[in-house]
Amino acid sequence: GRQGAPLALRPSSMNDQQTGVGNDRTQQSLQEAINQRLVETGERERLKQLLRERLIECGWRDELKERCKRVVKERGFENVTADELAREIAPLGRATVPDAVKAELLKNIRTFLK
Repeated sequence: GRQGAPLALRPSSMNDQQTGVGNDRTQQSLQEAINQRLVETGERERLKQLLRERLIECGWRDELKERCKRVVKERGFENVTADELAREIAPLGRATVPDAVKAELLKNIRTFLK
């Protein structure tokens, strides 16, 4: 997906029949509408700041920074571009965001949408 797209706003245990979401296009336009509202109200920036703070607090950011340093050291500074490093580290970064941080963000988004 594109960078900055909002989190899916339904539990993965619910199927499309339960949620009334008919197809990917409906889901995408719903996500775009939510994202637009988040941006327009300034809530998206506030949530990004909250995410930054939580990822620093839990040590996630430092862990990723150390991983980057290791990769650069292993391959040599001249042999790694920033883009290659980002492509390699991003999946790990997304996969290691603590569940508690994701849950807090989702709770904030749900509260905002009420």
